[in-house]
Amino acid sequence: MSYFTGHHILSVNQFERDAIEKIFTVAHSMEPYARRQKRTSVLDGAILGNLFFEPSTRTRVSFGTAFNLLGGEVRETTGMSNSALAKGESLYDTARVLSGYSDIIAMRHPQAGSVSEFAEGSRVPVINGGDGANEHPTQALLDLYTIQRELEYNGKGIDGLHIAMIGDLRYGRTVHSLSKLLCLYKNIHFTLISPVELAMPENVIGAIENAGHRLTITDHIDGMVDADICYQTRIQEERFPSQDEANKYRGRFRLNQTIYTRHFQSKTVIMHPLPRDSRMEANELDNDLNSNPNLAIFRQTDNGVLVRMALFALTLGVEHLVSKYEHDVVWYTNKS
Repeated sequence: MSYFTGHHILSVNQFERDAIEKIFTVAHSMEPYARRQKRTSVLDGAILGNLFFEPSTRTRVSFGTAFNLLGGEVRETTGMSNSALAKGESLYDTARVLSGYSDIIAMRHPQAGSVSEFAEGSRVPVINGGDGANEHPTQALLDLYTIQRELEYNGKGIDGLHIAMIGDLRYGRTVHSLSKLLCLYKNIHFTLISPVELAMPENVIGAIENAGHRLTITDHIDGMVDADICYQTRIQEERFPSQDEANKYRGRFRLNQTIYTRHFQSKTVIMHPLPRDSRMEANELDNDLNSNPNLAIFRQTDNGVLVRMALFALTLGVEHLVSKYEHDVVWYTNKS
């Protein structure tokens, strides 16, 4: 039985480096199915309960797509007002009921710690799709997978990486989880760029320091020419006490081709968890970067399907059976 089989995936803290490498190996094996070169029915008859109590497009659809590509079926609940939680039902009761209808559950909720609370009542594995400003483990895994693949093109590995994280580091759960995963590697240089009010939480900074990595904290972009990765985050306006408070920081750390050329090396990879705010007053990641070959944001989303396919296969214990249930693709596709 796999280390993953039957287990919840709630936090990046549950992973060691060898577990991450296993996930990435399985994710790589999923490429033929994600590219529609082949299809598999290994999860034929299995049901994913896709419970998203906070707005989501990419993550929700990515989870559903990943499960469908393995041959499974998806049942969705979206929005708090559309669920029994709006009637006062506890997370425990919701979990007890819905886990009876599913083989595995992916869940997003606006409150920190809520997915773990839900998992206590679940009779099937639960995967955390984001819990408030706390964690987003599958996003961190797909980000790390993307970093590994992007650096491979330049003949580098994750060990020795210099990553610049820019923007809302206080409320941006993606950078919290990614930072913790990077702490498992060697000789990482973190440069954290944000307004003082939106600085990385102390517990994450403490984890970086305790792991012995190099840390630079600043409130402006300057002298970043040796960064391997530029990881931009949007202002998480939904987590601020008011829209006016969020508006104080919008547009503070815009990145366009001119700024990129001035401050970063020609091979610096540009990443963003999406959605990027393209409204003129924010425009955090300018559309003029769309033609830059180092813009990896859409490769990130593609990689997210691979990683989530791997997590489903591992958690349900079928990672070694996927190819045995392989079939030809009979419809037109140009994804390969």
